[in-house]
Amino acid sequence: MGRAFEYRRAAKEKRWDKMSKVFPKLAKTITVAAKEGGIDPEMNAKLRTAIANAKAQNMPKDNIDAAIKRALGKDGIFSEVTYEGKASNGVLIFIECTTDNPTRTIANIKSYFNKTPGASIVPNGSLEFMFSRKGVFEFERQNIEAIGLSLDELELELIDYGLEELESLQTQEGEILLAYGDYTDFGKLTEGFEKLGIPIKNALLKRIPNSPISLDDTQLGEVEKLLDKIEDDDDVQAVYTNIN
Repeated sequence: MGRAFEYRRAAKEKRWDKMSKVFPKLAKTITVAAKEGGIDPEMNAKLRTAIANAKAQNMPKDNIDAAIKRALGKDGIFSEVTYEGKASNGVLIFIECTTDNPTRTIANIKSYFNKTPGASIVPNGSLEFMFSRKGVFEFERQNIEAIGLSLDELELELIDYGLEELESLQTQEGEILLAYGDYTDFGKLTEGFEKLGIPIKNALLKRIPNSPISLDDTQLGEVEKLLDKIEDDDDVQAVYTNIN
């Protein structure tokens, strides 16, 4: 069938493989949000955001509904746990997990570090001060223009909801805007965007390094092998580093 067909098939398989890993993680986030704040998205800002993020990744509605219902059952019991570690070349790693079996999760995480030269797990809390926890909202410039606001006007509107900084990024798809706020204001900022009628492409709580470092290609390659193993773990929701 030719190389073009093989390329399309490889691209599809890569996308399916990505979805097979992303969807379960999104489902866990939805279940935890529903467990914490209730299954009604209108009354639960964290759940609304989790659902919006899932839809942005093209997660089917049936999967979303199943994840919400799971919060009502015994199998909806998940623990949110974090682990911290160091790798070679001064790399710091902060790992967030959602798991129904913390013993299994820590055993897996430790094995990834133990099998990587120069890497080790460190006691929780060791790296907390090295990262700032922020709410990060991603949205498109065109959606601001659609409601007749300039960036300066948008900034003034969102400051009351906890906005700290607006950043503009150029991508292949166009200009993307990022809004940053303290993680404690995540719910308030979510409400601010909703009241302004600005659709959010993605909204996450992230840990941003206070003192980022730069690595050359060789150093980065060494660390990426460890990061790939961690990120592929089903219990891992997010991995943060101090790499610039």
